[in-house]
Amino acid sequence: MDYQTINYDLSDNIATITLNRPEVMNALSPLMRAEITDAVRTGGQEARCVVLTGAGRAFCSGQDLGDRASAANIDLERTLRDEYQPMLTAITECPVPTISAVNGAAAGAGANLALGADVVIASESAFFMQAFAKIGLIPDAGGTYFMPRQIGMAKAMGAALFADKISATQAERWGMIWEAVPDDAFAQTWKARARHLASGPTAAYREAKNAIRASFENSLEDQLSLEAKLQGKCGKTRDFKEGVLAFLDKRTADFEGR
Repeated sequence: MDYQTINYDLSDNIATITLNRPEVMNALSPLMRAEITDAVRTGGQEARCVVLTGAGRAFCSGQDLGDRASAANIDLERTLRDEYQPMLTAITECPVPTISAVNGAAAGAGANLALGADVVIASESAFFMQAFAKIGLIPDAGGTYFMPRQIGMAKAMGAALFADKISATQAERWGMIWEAVPDDAFAQTWKARARHLASGPTAAYREAKNAIRASFENSLEDQLSLEAKLQGKCGKTRDFKEGVLAFLDKRTADFEGR
């Protein structure tokens, strides 16, 4: 697919998707949402790690409201159902690890696009903002799902009602993201994290993702049964055999991702 609003790069088993509308702080247009969906699905098939990041000074400023006339007439229910839901589902169900490398502002749906990834790494100058209440809306794009699970009911409710900026360091303290990194080390850090995941036991990563996400709906008994089932699958992989041999040989494992 010839992308117009994003850049897609595949290198060293890492698919890097860069939101590329810096003139509007990478606001999400219908075309961009379709292209992100396609790129994440493609990356999930041909890479061992998928990274989302932004061009310019923002990660993503959220829904592109366009001009005043089109903003007033937008069908939000249809847009969320037909455009956002497939995009967020592609990210959360991606068969390989996903990273959001948040290089700047992540506001509204842009914040929740970032939070949908498995791992969120942000520059210290970045911030997250559930800006919806400022225009008379509720958090969408998965915000009411991700936030309570990541930071608890009290913080999620405050983030939704007050629509305050949440700095990257604050987001890290709250458990919203994995880590906040000084700006001068940001690119080096997320790229190293991506290389680590792209050279790891991909099948085990996939089942770990499945198990952790399922835990919110399962009883302990159900979760223990699921762990046993998924661990049985992992125990039949080439990577498990390689991991054991590497441990016994006192060397670093050379995982193939299968």
